[in-house]
Amino acid sequence: MFKKILIANRGEIALRIIRTCREMGIETVAIYSTADKESLHVRFADEAVCIGKPQSVDSYLNIPHIMAAAEITNCDAIHPGYGFLAENAKFAQICEDHGIKFIGPTAEMISLMGDKVTAKDTMIKAGVPVVPGVEGLLQSLEHAKESAKEIGYPIILKATAGGGGKGMRVVWKEEDLEKNYNTAKAEAAAAFKNDGIYMEKFVEEPRHIEIQVAGDQYGTVCHMSERDCSIQRRHQKLVEESPSPFMTPELRKKMGEAAIKAAACIRYEGVGTIEFLVDKHRNFYFMEMNTRIQVEHCVTEEVINFDLIKEQIKIAAGEKISGENYTPVMHAIECRINAEDPYNDFRPSPGKIRTLNTPGGHGVRVDSHVYAGYTIPPYYDSMIGKLIAIARTREEAIDTMYRALSEYVIEGDGVKTTIPFHLQLMQNEDFRKGNFTTKFMESFEMK
Repeated sequence: MFKKILIANRGEIALRIIRTCREMGIETVAIYSTADKESLHVRFADEAVCIGKPQSVDSYLNIPHIMAAAEITNCDAIHPGYGFLAENAKFAQICEDHGIKFIGPTAEMISLMGDKVTAKDTMIKAGVPVVPGVEGLLQSLEHAKESAKEIGYPIILKATAGGGGKGMRVVWKEEDLEKNYNTAKAEAAAAFKNDGIYMEKFVEEPRHIEIQVAGDQYGTVCHMSERDCSIQRRHQKLVEESPSPFMTPELRKKMGEAAIKAAACIRYEGVGTIEFLVDKHRNFYFMEMNTRIQVEHCVTEEVINFDLIKEQIKIAAGEKISGENYTPVMHAIECRINAEDPYNDFRPSPGKIRTLNTPGGHGVRVDSHVYAGYTIPPYYDSMIGKLIAIARTREEAIDTMYRALSEYVIEGDGVKTTIPFHLQLMQNEDFRKGNFTTKFMESFEMK
């Protein structure tokens, strides 16, 4: 087992990893930017190293600085968390070249799944259902027009190196194709330095349902059931839950088998997620694979009573997994608490927190790195916490979540949060009935 792990991340996920490492008797090293000097992950780690200025490119994306921090503190492994360098094949390869274990898949696996076109081709060969679309990248606007006619509108354009909705456009009719094609390519080039675009049939009334998987270094793969991530805004998830209210035992079996096929075909090593679109007829299609721990891993942990961070570390250390597939025995819902103003188009709302009261009681979990007196920096993702409610039924979990949200107080200098949005959502009739798709937020209005 590892003796010391450097956590190449910040905030709540860094703190989450530190906690598991402490339980496992593993020392931790936190890295931080000058903006995060007072963050809890810095205080809780055994050692801490400042690696640069606030901007991510100067700190959490600065590979030479991170590797130097790992070497001077004699770390034998690096945990990337999610975001930043978690799915960076170059970083994984550099770790391997320096004899430091990257807690996650190999650089080759990350590359295979990181490029959307390559990933889709890999899934087709593995027999995993994919959304009908054009083979390979679009070569020109004319190619796009011809392909759209063959597939049939509506279609969706996606950046091959994409993520977070960048370089993604839905086109409903031919006269709108040229504008959206050019916009998608420009967005992709600006965001990813790669303007490659591909085309798929647009799945109407879709749900976003993902399957948690794990694979060890010996070829064994298992799944840990599903999470429903359909409540999202501009392709950014707001609420996740397990099990999905749309799931049936038959569909879970089929999706679980497909997810195992997807991971097994690349001999996946580590914890990862296979993301699917599921239409109203419960047909499902591979969307992408996230080769890292997810923000929403907490709901899976709670419904199967399993520490996914510990599993990541054990797999990286060469331990075998059981190969057992899991089915939820509880219901869990996670609300992302973001420093955003839901009454002002979810505008980011950094500032100093003056008053903080976190909820508690039976069936409540809070993963957060903030405290009274903490200043939310403007340089990073606006998520400042995750509130998870756990109960025996979905109805009870929603009621617990509403109660917990009512107790959650975050006030400060100009600080607004998404708590009011979540309170309204928990009372929304369609949400409570499970009647929603990824388009839910397009008609949701704050009151």
